[in-house]
Amino acid sequence: MNLFDSHCHLDADEFDADRAQVISRAQAAGVHAQVLPAVTAASWPKLRETARMAEGLYPAYGLHPAYGLHPMFLDQHRPEHLDQLREWIVREKPCAVGECGLDFYVDGLDAEQQQFYFDGQLRIAREFDLPVIVHARRAVDAVIAAIKQVGGLRGVIHSFPGSPEQAAQLHKLGFLVGLGGPLTYDRAQKLHRVVAQLPLEQLLLETDAPDQPDAGIRGQRNEPARLTVIAETVAGLRGEAVEAIAEQTTENARRLFGLA
Repeated sequence: MNLFDSHCHLDADEFDADRAQVISRAQAAGVHAQVLPAVTAASWPKLRETARMAEGLYPAYGLHPAYGLHPMFLDQHRPEHLDQLREWIVREKPCAVGECGLDFYVDGLDAEQQQFYFDGQLRIAREFDLPVIVHARRAVDAVIAAIKQVGGLRGVIHSFPGSPEQAAQLHKLGFLVGLGGPLTYDRAQKLHRVVAQLPLEQLLLETDAPDQPDAGIRGQRNEPARLTVIAETVAGLRGEAVEAIAEQTTENARRLFGLA
């Protein structure tokens, strides 16, 4: 299979000891490309070097950086980081802006500050005509409102937690939905119905590694080779061949992120 992991934090410290082996296992499993979204300005240099390292070791493998400011790390963000983001985009030419978004699940995250950084990144994405990678935990309606307010955007809602109706609104706005480990749990009945109903052209596959392990590795470190489990789960829910799921979701990712 030719699989594309649309959301993987391969630069995370959890992979420092065996990052090259993780890439090798992913490649052996049929995962031939990943998007690496950043979460803080301080992490951007390491993410860039991670992609360069992989390019040197595995020339045929695609690691595609995206730079952004994640809502869960508000204490590490500064307004000047938005200006720095523009500079990084000009210099590094990433495939997307993100991971950015809103998180109304974690206590203590200031909603007004979250909105400030999210809106700023949406405007930057529009300015540079780049897709956005959006985190939307208990915040899908607020994310939709922000996307509408800025306008002229496209992107993906990572680890989509919403309803078919919300997915339909996002589709009209140019947004795909990312599917990962949570989909594999029996309790995720609402998400199962969403996946069965959505057009295949709206779906992306992701691992969010090292986070969000699938049900088969519950409580363990996740890694991009596990994307095969996500593809098989989607195929089972839709009653379609896993090869067809892999082919279409890879095409969806390459089209969204502007990759050959």
